[in-house]
Amino acid sequence: MAEIRKHLVFHGRVQGVGFRYTAKHLADSLGLTGWVRNEYDGTVQMEVQGREAMIYKLMEGLNRGMYISIDWIDQKEVPLVKEQRFHVR
Repeated sequence: MAEIRKHLVFHGRVQGVGFRYTAKHLADSLGLTGWVRNEYDGTVQMEVQGREAMIYKLMEGLNRGMYISIDWIDQKEVPLVKEQRFHVR
């Protein structure tokens, strides 16, 4: 299965609730690469790369977070990047 890369912007209660570290843990466990960071407007941006099914598993896992409340996600596909891991910025 081919890899894809998605740029995602998460809206809702996504800062101050462990979102970035939950994302890193899930991404590492699913073999995904990329990054996640908080933005000044209260959103969280993420670029994630891997098999599409694994990216959707990551998104499902984030939506099940105890304190995380995602209202909506803006997403677009972006070009692949050579990288080795997923990290918090």
